[in-house]
This record gives sequence, structure tokens and C-alpha cells, in this order.
Amino acid sequence: MKRRDFITLVGAAATMWPLPSSAQKNEVRRIAVLMGIAPTEQSNAYVAAFLQRLEMLGWTKDRNIRTDVRWWTKEPEQNRATVADLLASSPDIILVFSNAALAVLKPAAKEVPIVFVRVGDPVGSGFVASLARPGGNITGFAGYDGTMGGKWLEVLKETTPRITRVLTIFQPETPVHQGLWHSIQDSAPSLGIEAMPGAVHNANEIERVISSFATQETGGIVVLPHADISDDLVAALGLRNRLPTLFSDAGPVKTGGLVSYTYDLADTFRRVAEYVDRILRGEKPGDLPVQQPTKFNLVVNLKTAKAIGITIPASLLARADELIE
Repeated sequence: MKRRDFITLVGAAATMWPLPSSAQKNEVRRIAVLMGIAPTEQSNAYVAAFLQRLEMLGWTKDRNIRTDVRWWTKEPEQNRATVADLLASSPDIILVFSNAALAVLKPAAKEVPIVFVRVGDPVGSGFVASLARPGGNITGFAGYDGTMGGKWLEVLKETTPRITRVLTIFQPETPVHQGLWHSIQDSAPSLGIEAMPGAVHNANEIERVISSFATQETGGIVVLPHADISDDLVAALGLRNRLPTLFSDAGPVKTGGLVSYTYDLADTFRRVAEYVDRILRGEKPGDLPVQQPTKFNLVVNLKTAKAIGITIPASLLARADELIE
């Protein structure tokens, strides 16, 4: 049997798994989705991948599940109100994206099962007891750990060998960002790079630090993932100032950033659906181990490279998973 036929067969078989007895009695289960980022074409595609996989597993919208999807904003009070409103609907389970959103959700959710996605250092951030045995009502799919900063710096240097200075855009109060920044600092000397901090909290600070950094040549930017950091703004400023930019997500590269090195989030959201399915069928979140990224994709925007006047080495282009032309 071919591998593709096997996968199709498994997917079809999954739709025939017996649902929990409660679902067989036509009970509609409530799934809340708290996306700790703004809605974009890319982030909406992640939610769609999650819902599509849920349907393959036997959970159909308006038949045996109802979903309520909410998005993050730049206003803390509004985000707290969003969390309170989600919980008021008495969800059976909550999918949450990002450290910032989980930090607000966790104390308010009490015993409601939570499955997270792209949460960096979930143990160090205090969300779970351990990766193997998270305990409590929370489990999920981790984001980047602290060592990833050095890898991003290495990829940016390989993309643009001439750079000697790199500005890191990060949120200084975020624990995982502190680890990523230290990783960048530690890796910089061996790459012949001067690492410069760009601690920011809002758009005005992003514009100020990039404008100041851009006054000298041979610079580049690494952008750490955070709900309060506008990737599209950084991509636009990078283009304007002819600075190569590296992102942790492919979305901003498709709108003008230079390069991203990231794990496949659409695939992760499909895997998250499988955890949600298992919990709705009776398994405990605390018994399901936290999963970590394993497969990473390299995306390069050749139009941006041309616009800022750089030539991407052929060796890196040969390894790219996607080239935007």
C-alpha cells in the first residue's frame, strides 16, 4: 500500500471512531479558541487547519461542537475582557495560542482543560510542571526554547554574509525572550557579529530603535515572536531601511520580510486538534506530554532580497523550502 493511500485510509477510519457517550446523545461540546495574535490570512489558515482536522476526527461544527474564536489586541483590558467572555460561555476545552494569551487565561480558567500552541518554555514560564508529565489541566505544543536565538542568528548570517551588526527586536519582560536574547548574545562572537538589543513594547518604540540602528551599514534584524510586536511593521521598516530581517513565522516574509526559519504551524494546529479530540473523549490534559517542534521550514523572499540589494548564497537557496519570487 502506498504511503498516501495509507494516510487517507487512516483519516477516513478516524471519522468512524465512536464519539464519547455524551456526544452520541447529541450533546454539543463547546470549544473556545483564544488566538494570542491579530487575525491575518496566515493565522486564519491555522484555525482552519485545526477545524478541518477536528472534522476528520468526527467533530463537526454545529452538529456536535460549537467553536468560539477570539483574537488578541494591543489593549490589556480588552484582552482580559475577551478571556472573561470566553469563559462565561462555559467551554468544555480551550485552545490558546501564545505565551501572552495563556498567561492571562491560566489563572481565570481554573479547571477548564487547556491545550496551548506555540508557547515558549512552558515549564520555565510556570504553565506546566514538566514536559513529560505536565499535570493539572494544561498541556500542548511548545514553541521555541532559548537556544533557538543562536540558530536564527546563524541563518540570518548565512542569508546575508556581509552583516556585522544585528538588532534583536524583543519584549524584555517575557522570560522566553530573555533566554532567546542570551542565546543570540552567546552565538554572536563566533559569527563575527555585534549583537544589539532592541527592547520594545509598542509600535513607536519599534520605529525608534530601528531608525536609530539603521544609521550605520552592514546591519540586520532578528525579530522574536510576541503578540505586542508587529511583524508587518518591522518588515516594512526593514524594506525602507534596506535591512535584512529574519522572522520566526513565514507570514511576514510573504509581505516583505527577507527570511524565516520556523516550524510548520499549520501542521502543529492539526496535531493540536488530535489532543483536543483525546481530551473531549475523556483523557486528562495533565497525562498528555507537551510536544516540541521537530521539523523546521526555511522561507526566503527573493523580491525583498533584490529590493534591499543583496544576493542570497546559492547554498542557502538550495536548502529553502519555499522561495517567494
